[in-house]
Amino acid sequence: MHRQRAVAVAALAGAFAVASALLSLPAAAATFTPPGGCQLQVTVQNRGCTVSQYYVCSADPEGYQRSAIFGRDGLYHLSTIDAETRWIESQSPQTGLMDRLVEEAESHASFSRLLETGRDDFDFWTESNSGERLRHQGHDVLTGESVEIGGQTLERTEFELTTTAESGEVLIERRGNQFISREMGRFYGGVERTTDWTGARRETNDSPVTFAFPGEAGFGLTTPQYDCDQLMTQIPLERAAS
Repeated sequence: MHRQRAVAVAALAGAFAVASALLSLPAAAATFTPPGGCQLQVTVQNRGCTVSQYYVCSADPEGYQRSAIFGRDGLYHLSTIDAETRWIESQSPQTGLMDRLVEEAESHASFSRLLETGRDDFDFWTESNSGERLRHQGHDVLTGESVEIGGQTLERTEFELTTTAESGEVLIERRGNQFISREMGRFYGGVERTTDWTGARRETNDSPVTFAFPGEAGFGLTTPQYDCDQLMTQIPLERAAS
């Protein structure tokens, strides 16, 4: 997280949420320029026809990271995580849907716990600007496998995540593999299987392919490069703990 989540799958994936008057980019911009006081750190091209921009802002608490995700039609998701990779807030610019982490939790996601023990169990809530409260329960597990992708050493994870409404109704169940970077302190997408409340199932792959750092080709590029010849990209369901 990347994550539609309202009363339809399209709403559910864009939802771990943040108010972002910070970005005023045109959707079709060729390159990404972060807001004032912020610095773009890396551009990641992903499978599934998306490209992610990761940046930090001097006004944020230490350890915070922000991201802007672009698809074939431009910017569609903004998010903020903290040093523990908790999904602090995010926004869908296309729908205006915003969500924010509820501070009180049975067990917040913890990147440090995952690195120290090889497993992180979490159980927390988010609340949207429409008043919807969602509960997210699941776990991340390190598989012990390391891979090199785009010149970066990443570790593979397995995860399960169940999102339920305040009523207790199960809205989305997700499971699959992702990747983490200890150096950059965050999760990246992978192959996952999703079932929603209608019984619909799908499998997606938004694994990273290339990493571009300042001065390198592709840095800041907002045009996705991989899998865009396939059917229209489905917005990836953002990980609560990524």
